[in-house]
Amino acid sequence: MKLTHIEHIGIAVKNLNKTIKYYEDVLGLKCYAVEEVKDQKVNTAFFMIGETKIELLESTDPEGPVGKFIEKRGEGIHHVAFAVKNLTSSLNELKDKGIKLIDENAHTGAEGLNIAFLNPYSTYGVLIELCENPGK
Repeated sequence: MKLTHIEHIGIAVKNLNKTIKYYEDVLGLKCYAVEEVKDQKVNTAFFMIGETKIELLESTDPEGPVGKFIEKRGEGIHHVAFAVKNLTSSLNELKDKGIKLIDENAHTGAEGLNIAFLNPYSTYGVLIELCENPGK
């Protein structure tokens, strides 16, 4: 498996609109996309800083993964996403190395990326998302 770059940092927030305003008015970043990801039960907002994205995640369901995260830990960094060239091969390699996967197979996430999450119990407490851009 070869990681190519940090694709984005996911941040769980309670109120997407208020947080977008903060990132734009205080930090001077520009939100370039807002999207609902129904199967993840979130609304997302994206910002570019250099070559890395910040993804804000607002839960649309308190029982969804981000809703549960906020209930347990509060707002804050939710995950780090790394880009890979071949997601299926990467998942197979990690599984062979004994890494526990949340997602055995890739599925479509925000911005049309193929994504899969690794279990934080196998990654020293960090929720890691692997992303593959199917168009590249």
